[in-house]
Amino acid sequence: MLKITIHDTPSQLVFQLEGKLIGPWVDELAQSWQTAGSIRSGRRVMVDLTDVTFIDDAGKDLLARLRGTGAEFLARDPLTKAVIEEVTGATPQTRSAHIGRSSLLAHRRTAVRHLIREH
Repeated sequence: MLKITIHDTPSQLVFQLEGKLIGPWVDELAQSWQTAGSIRSGRRVMVDLTDVTFIDDAGKDLLARLRGTGAEFLARDPLTKAVIEEVTGATPQTRSAHIGRSSLLAHRRTAVRHLIREH
């Protein structure tokens, strides 16, 4: 299962992921990324991986493609950070360095999209 929550603020767009980035959920994230394309322009785009528990090879490939379009990554645990460094060559940010959960939630717009599917 993967839960995708999109937080849309004036300065940034954050894709908050929770669960496993595997198989069909990789396609869901790719579709969400493509759908949000029209509202990404000119803003910082973050992919929050702090609550992701596993990333398969297809997920790694997608993260590399997202990085190529300007995405930045938030990660907390060493394994997720290592995956991000492996597939992108970039060191992921930590949540405390850029956004706190409370400030993110306080500034999000009412239009939050939840995509939940069970695997």
